[in-house]
Amino acid sequence: MILEAAGSSMAQFFEIHPQNPQPRLVRGSVDILLQGGVIVYPTDSSYALGCEIGEKSAMERIRRIRGLDEKHNFTLVCRDLSEITTYARIDNQAFRLLKSLTPGPYTFIFQATKQVPRRLLHPRRKTIGIRVPDNVVCRALLRELDQPILSTTLMLPQDDMPLTDPYEMRELLDTQVDLIIDGGFCGLEPTTVVNMTQEPPLLSRQGKGDASLFEE
Repeated sequence: MILEAAGSSMAQFFEIHPQNPQPRLVRGSVDILLQGGVIVYPTDSSYALGCEIGEKSAMERIRRIRGLDEKHNFTLVCRDLSEITTYARIDNQAFRLLKSLTPGPYTFIFQATKQVPRRLLHPRRKTIGIRVPDNVVCRALLRELDQPILSTTLMLPQDDMPLTDPYEMRELLDTQVDLIIDGGFCGLEPTTVVNMTQEPPLLSRQGKGDASLFEE
């Protein structure tokens, strides 16, 4: 396991090209995830904090950085639709909708399958947030990792907007995470969140993605 005593060492800092990610740096990033590390990485809506899905201590570190309580819904950031079906209960109608909107800046709330560890679920509703970002660096990480990244937006407790500048992230989080990826500017608007556990699907939060399909 990596860096149980986060805070004792400084984060690595990788500059990964936003259009042509260097394979060596992608592999290095995934190695850090697989060793139990917490990383900062770009998505198509904003930078995110992420860890490997089975790493409970890394998830707790993310909770502390964000100041989150037990009720916070983490998101599984997935490579593609076939990966989503492992973790979420999706019928044909929902699958068609997701196919038309992914990859993109949307988070979909679904009933979770038994593949999702209980600690990741909403305590009462047994739901999980799922998304497939349209970001080259993020998708390269997911291909190399070959499983979802457990994620949440990189926003500090005192802020109301996500962090956008990797050098500022380095200043603020240097001893709290294991890796900061500078993948260029990727925005600061959150995803559009759609609750797919009801019919018709309910728009829970308007964000970067077009929400016209879900408006009354």
